[in-house]
Amino acid sequence: MKYAVDIPNFGHWADPRDVAEFAAGVEEAGWDGISLWDHIYVWKGNEVADPWVTMAAIAAATERLRLMMLVTPLPRRRPWVVARQAVSIDMLSEGRFTFGVGIGYPPGPEMAVFGDETNAVKRGDMLDEALDIITGLWSGEEFKYSGDHYKIKKVQFRPTSVQQPRIPIWVAGMWPNRKPFRRAARYDGLAPIAVDADGQIVATTPALIREMLDYVLEHRETDDPFDVTAIGDFPENPDEYEAAGVTWYRVGADPAGGEGSVERWIDAVLEGPPRT
Repeated sequence: MKYAVDIPNFGHWADPRDVAEFAAGVEEAGWDGISLWDHIYVWKGNEVADPWVTMAAIAAATERLRLMMLVTPLPRRRPWVVARQAVSIDMLSEGRFTFGVGIGYPPGPEMAVFGDETNAVKRGDMLDEALDIITGLWSGEEFKYSGDHYKIKKVQFRPTSVQQPRIPIWVAGMWPNRKPFRRAARYDGLAPIAVDADGQIVATTPALIREMLDYVLEHRETDDPFDVTAIGDFPENPDEYEAAGVTWYRVGADPAGGEGSVERWIDAVLEGPPRT
């Protein structure tokens, strides 16, 4: 199991230069990767950085870290623009980029305020079409598309990514909603969270991870490697997560960042990952 740090792209993390410096320290401390959120508006008055610019800064400041965008809500972005951005990040990092996708959450501040789609089912359909488009454009061959939400005349995107046959795609999902997990089975990895009956986010325990992964594997049609990431505090039981099938454990920063908490978290991160 590998270890990454997970940070938002707002608040304390709204300056790409500061994030790049932090990422260099993360690499020096021995971590395996860093993951970055993709938001454009979180709450009134909050400072937010463009995640793709920030990821480019991270790529330029590091040499070894796996760089993970977790996650981009594709239904609020133009998939052909994202296809270009992702390949550029992959080239800049010399093949260290992992692309995480989802429908976007929460839909209020991220979607409704800009007039974007808020219906979860429709956003799921848009995500599936966007993934078809991105993987088609990444092929480097002539490509055209006609769907319910997107239409593209014949085009050809070059250059292709450093990683082949393509950049790894991890799909986000909120368990126990099954559809995102069936979607994940078609790609390269899973970035799950879990919610209770009231829709409140709960801890993704090793037992829940195992249940999710078993469901994905039931719907997977290939034996190719498949990544599963869990996120939480510094784990007390990392062996249990690895036994459940987690390949990447991400230690997450508190997005609210109370007084002194970010600095304490950074100090702990720079002491190194919690390897067993």
